[in-house]
Amino acid sequence: MHIGIDLGGTKTEIILIDQYGNEIDRLRKETPKNYNGTIDTICDLVSIIESKHQKNCKIGIGTPGALSKETQCIKGGNSTWLNGRPLKKDLELRLNRKIFLENDANCFALSEAYDGAGIDQEVVFGVIIGTGVGGGLVINKKIINGHNNITGEWGHNQMTQGSNDKWKRHDCYCGKKGCIETYLSGPGFSNHFFDQYKIKLDAEQIQKNANEGDEKSLEFIFQYLDYLARGLSQVINIVDPGVIILGGGVSNMRQIYENINSKLKKYVFSDTVNTKILKNKFGASSGVRGAASLTR
Repeated sequence: MHIGIDLGGTKTEIILIDQYGNEIDRLRKETPKNYNGTIDTICDLVSIIESKHQKNCKIGIGTPGALSKETQCIKGGNSTWLNGRPLKKDLELRLNRKIFLENDANCFALSEAYDGAGIDQEVVFGVIIGTGVGGGLVINKKIINGHNNITGEWGHNQMTQGSNDKWKRHDCYCGKKGCIETYLSGPGFSNHFFDQYKIKLDAEQIQKNANEGDEKSLEFIFQYLDYLARGLSQVINIVDPGVIILGGGVSNMRQIYENINSKLKKYVFSDTVNTKILKNKFGASSGVRGAASLTR
């Protein structure tokens, strides 16, 4: 049996799977916005599920940010209360076993490459567009971490700007201005809509309005798709994956899959763009399934 944990900014989810990848059980709790509370929540979920099934399992965890190779502390997470803290070490002490810990976007990409939408591809780039913007690179079913443990962090590249752009450059939690995340994340989506129309709506409501024919929302979504194409073109120009698989709440927008390929042609350094842009297979379960796969 394998345990996977998806440590999100709003919820923490745990899954128990068997050796064949079949789901046995699943639980979730709200994620406290503090470090000690987060540790307690993870340990409580493990205790509940192991007691229920009388199993002592290997544990994989997907977390915002990544482990610093220098300090072994979390760095670069948008759940900022984790940054600078030795999460892996503290959990290993509390749970009395080795913990397999990876960036949440890496877990998402691994899940989709292993038996999801990218199962037939050698090079898979997984993208999460939700509260933040992250990415993970998987080659031949193996996560590529890179020398600094930041492979896939395209959300903190700078968005390219055009002379006629309507969208303003916003500050990012990382301390920079104009990061891709500030344009493409759910909060970024909402912030730019407010900048343009002085109406405060979340990303989900804007998508709903667009699907019902609202002209402002539709106009805005097609502006968004142009920025998304600019961001993804950076990934394609550097990595050139066979497939980019999208996850996170914003990725549910049907207009992406209907229109993104034609927009990519404006920005990718190639006469043709054959990279597939696909919706994930496992939905919100991809990250937690990928975390469990870390222990295989």
